[in-house]
Formats: sequence, structure tokens, C-alpha cells
Amino acid sequence: MNKAKILLVEDNQMLSESIAEYLEMEGYSVTVEANGIIAQQRILNENPDLVILDLMLPGRDGVSICRQVRHRYSGYILMFTAKEDEIDQILGLEIGADDYLIKPVKPRLLLAKVNAFLRRKDVLIEQEGEFIRHGALCIDTQKRQVIYQQRQVSMTAAEYDVLLLLAKNAGEILSRDFMAQHLKGLQHDGLERSTDNRISQLRKKLNDDARAPEKIKTIRSKGYLFIACAWD
Repeated sequence: MNKAKILLVEDNQMLSESIAEYLEMEGYSVTVEANGIIAQQRILNENPDLVILDLMLPGRDGVSICRQVRHRYSGYILMFTAKEDEIDQILGLEIGADDYLIKPVKPRLLLAKVNAFLRRKDVLIEQEGEFIRHGALCIDTQKRQVIYQQRQVSMTAAEYDVLLLLAKNAGEILSRDFMAQHLKGLQHDGLERSTDNRISQLRKKLNDDARAPEKIKTIRSKGYLFIACAWD
């Protein structure tokens, strides 16, 4: 079985060697890059399954890299930040990162997030060749593509995972705990915002008014509801 490929972009040599060794022991293929400018090209050229991207790098910072590659790289991006300022964390998610971790990195938490992205796809991927349709919305689960109103919608891997989970459970209110468990294998801690940000991005891309959404509704204190009949 081919190993999932991870590109670790981190300029702290001791930390990068430690993380790479740890993830390789868990069955992943890990390469390391310390320079931000080179890392940006490697992401696009090598197309790894997942990128672990530090926020502060020589040459080019992690936010700039994420912004530049996101429209051409559809894999997962997990960001590291040494700053506890929530604005930095949310900014990373809004420009396309799929999740973040605050340094110092806890190895088991890092592994849990990596596993959730790369080893739990069986939870989200349907049988080969199957389509999920709701009106003008069509999800091709074999190609992991989304077609809406006869045009292909570009989205990140994490955005696709959220949409697929919602569409498979149309008409049911999915709590944030349920979604965090199925998408990441972790319990929602009440502070983590990545799923909320993914929902926000999906609404923009699928023409759902964020001020009065009709397709993906927020049910106060309960979670999210996918409205099957709204996709005309």
C-alpha cells in the first residue's frame, strides 16, 4: 500500500526532524522544507497528500504560501503557529488552511489530526462511481468533484468533506460534536472554528446568502442543517 505523502514546512531543524521521525514511524512518508519560497513551489510540483505549514518561515510566511497555492492545491493544509492570538489562527483558516495547531506541538494531537485527514476517508468516501444529487447540486464521490448549476465548483479537500457529510445527512441537524468526530476523529471543544469557517466558505461558493442561508442553515445551539429541496 502506498504511503500517504506529507510535506513538512518548518525551519526549526530539531523540531522538523523530530516530527518527521515520529510521523514516519506511524507509516507516513515525510519530506521537509525550511524555506518558504521553495516550499511554495514544492507544494504545487509534488502535490503531497497533506502539507504541515509553519506560520513564520524564511523567504515567505505561511499565510502568503497558503494564499498563493490554495486555488491550485486541493490537498490538506495544517498550519503551525506560535502565536495564541485567535486572529492569526482564523486568518489562516480563512485563506485556505484546513486546521491549525499552536506550538509547542503535542505529538499525539498532531498525529490525531493527520490521521483524521488521511486515514479516515472511508467515513466520507462513497462507493466507487456513486453520485449524490440534490436538485442542481451533484457530488461525484469517485472524483471528489462538486457540480452546481452545471458548473464545477472549486473547493479544498476539507470543504468537500464537510459538504459531503452534510449532503449524506440531508434533513438532519448535525451537531458540531458529531461533525468534529466524523471529520477529524476529535471532540469539539467549543473553541475550534475550522468547521464553521468551512461552512462559511461553502456558502460563498454555492451561492447561499450568509446573512439568511437557505441551503446550509445554522440551527442555534444545535448545529447545521442541509436543506435538500433548496438546491435548484
